[in-house]
Amino acid sequence: MQKARLNFIIDAMAFAAFVFLSATGILIHWVLPPGSGRFSALWGMDRHEWGELHFWIAVILMASLGFHLFLHWRWILGMVKGRPHAESGIRAALAVVGVIALIGLAAAPFFGRVAKTSEPPLHRMRSTDPARNETYPIDGSTTLAEVERITGIPATVILQDLGLPSDIPTDERLGRLRQKHGFEMNDVREIVRKRVEEKREGS
Repeated sequence: MQKARLNFIIDAMAFAAFVFLSATGILIHWVLPPGSGRFSALWGMDRHEWGELHFWIAVILMASLGFHLFLHWRWILGMVKGRPHAESGIRAALAVVGVIALIGLAAAPFFGRVAKTSEPPLHRMRSTDPARNETYPIDGSTTLAEVERITGIPATVILQDLGLPSDIPTDERLGRLRQKHGFEMNDVREIVRKRVEEKREGS
């Protein structure tokens, strides 16, 4: 009876962690998308803080599943071996190979080399007005709509200066637009810098 209660607690914990892991994953992807961490927050937490919470929920889920497997280890071995016969050893060997392959596949990205495909994600374009000391975060994860919101420069003006069609979606990330249309991130930063200066001089 005590073991059954322990199984119930572990399974309930794993299920709760799975639900919260799914919820925080959806929230990070849709409600607080990449690039929003600098100016958006939900319940006082930005995207990076929700990501930290998402990570620790994943740790709890993995620990719960690991404990669950430990409690049912004999049953798992019995299912793998099956009834004693000539092929029991082959089934056990295949199970071991499968587990090793799964672990190796999961660990493979940690041994890969990270390649830089563009500017560092936290690169910032500085205003040339030192009196105001303003910074504008413009990188591959930023969208034209976000640039318009933080700088006041219309997205259509930026597209026009880049020589791009005005009907390009403004909610698409600049990194993807750069790959599609061949401009550089510094082109966007330079356009914004000039437009901001013109806007200040005309005010």
